[in-house]
This record gives sequence, structure tokens and C-alpha cells, in this order.
Amino acid sequence: MSKNYRAELVGVIGDPVDGNPTGVMEEAGFAALGLNFRYLTIKVLPQDLEDAIRGVRAFHMRGINLTMPHKVQVIPYLDELTEAAGIIGAVNTVINQDGKLIGENTDGKGFMIALKNEGIPVKGTHITMLGAGGAAKAIAVECALAGASEIKIINRDKTRGVALAELITSRTGCTAEYIPWTEKKTVPADTNILINGTSAGLFPDIDMCPDLDYATIHEGMTVCDVVFNPVDPLFLQKSRANGARTVNGIGMLVNQGAMNFRLWTGREAPVDVMYKTLEAEFSEE
Repeated sequence: MSKNYRAELVGVIGDPVDGNPTGVMEEAGFAALGLNFRYLTIKVLPQDLEDAIRGVRAFHMRGINLTMPHKVQVIPYLDELTEAAGIIGAVNTVINQDGKLIGENTDGKGFMIALKNEGIPVKGTHITMLGAGGAAKAIAVECALAGASEIKIINRDKTRGVALAELITSRTGCTAEYIPWTEKKTVPADTNILINGTSAGLFPDIDMCPDLDYATIHEGMTVCDVVFNPVDPLFLQKSRANGARTVNGIGMLVNQGAMNFRLWTGREAPVDVMYKTLEAEFSEE
């Protein structure tokens, strides 16, 4: 029997991409299941994106993750989009199905799994989202599709905030409204789930947190953060001090990675291995 020396290739493309930790987690998963897969972390400049996607096809890569600035710009080079990716208008994962490139967005789905694992329902809830960028948009759309009653978008840029609120209202069964982000913003009193969809507090800026009146966060609220490094950012610490239940960003990142793993390999991801690998990675910094 002849040996197979060719590994199946997946990876991430972006710029900047040097600090992207996804490969550490995915490689740990491949090793745990004995899969001959390799995850490549690849710097691709905006002007080279089309060539890079040609490379995905030419190298018969099983798939690719996309990070900034390629999540929207990649769409014209793909063959198909999933429902969520179509509504969000951004792609963070591509699956190569026998030469057909399908764009998916697992950002929000990873978040939803993290909430489900914590026993936190979304249906019928009032959600307040801080930010209107890529991660915030993906999470807000997935929350709306999961049956949230109302989503308030707090954002400094009015154009992006209004656009996201209108997108949710027009494309899902959820109502949404934009709220300007002023200094020491109060959290709406009817909030069930508060989500930081910004990068405030991400390493190395660990002393930063969203500009809020933290006295308006209280017991009964669930507070979530997309920031995954540090594992317990200042935003969650301050929210927990006021009695809120908190969910960190590492669960979202790991569950998103687990979805990618399954889409590319057809195997269930070893989530515990991937979680512990990332947790250890960030504790070293």
C-alpha cells in the first residue's frame, strides 16, 4: 500500500494576521484525532485577495478562514453563500466542496453555541449590543435569527449603527434600534443580555473596557464579551462585580473553530482539547 505524504490544507488569510491564534487551536484538534491536516496562517494583502482564492482552488485546500480586511471583499470570488453569510454580508469561513467554494459566517454561530452551553436562552430576550463592526454584526444577526425580541445597537458611528438596526429589522423577525454611544453610556434597563462586540480590552490593551456607566449593569443581566485574550477581561470583571452573570469570548472563539473543524474535516471537533490549548496559550502572555 502506497503512503500518502500530502496533508490536507486549511488556514487563515488576512492582514494583519501574525497575532491570529486559530492555528494553535485547530492544529491541536487535528493532532488529537490523528488527522493529516495542516493549518496555515497566511498574510495576504488586499490587492492579492483574488490570487489567494485562486490559490485555495489550485492547492485543493479544504477551506480557509478569512479575517480583516477580506471578510466582505472575498464574496465576489466565491460560488455560493449560506443564509447567515448572505444576511450578514461577510464571510469568515470558506468550505471547498469538490471545487465549489461556499462562504459561511461562523462568528455568530460560535457565540450562540457558547450561550447554549451556559444554559442561556436567546428567544424572547432583549439584547443590547455594543458596536456594529464585523463580530457585532454577525452575533446580532444570529441572535435575531434565534428569536430575540429586540436588539439595541449602541455604536459611535451612526451610519453603521443605523445600517445594522435596519438590516436586522428588514431581514429577520426581530426589531432593532440604534442608540448613540455617549460618554459613560447607561445600559438600557430592560436588557437581558449585554454583549461587547468591540475590541476594547483585547491584549495588549488589557486596562481598557467599554465606556459605560457600570452601575447600570445589575444582577439578572448576562454580560458577554467577544474579547478572548485575556480570558477574563476587565469588562467582565466589572460587570460581575455588579452581580451580572458573565460569558467570556474564548468560548465563542473555540466553538467557532470547532464548527470550522467539522465543516472541513467532517469529524466532530475535540472541543475540550481546543479550549484548553487556547487557554494555556493566553495564560503564557
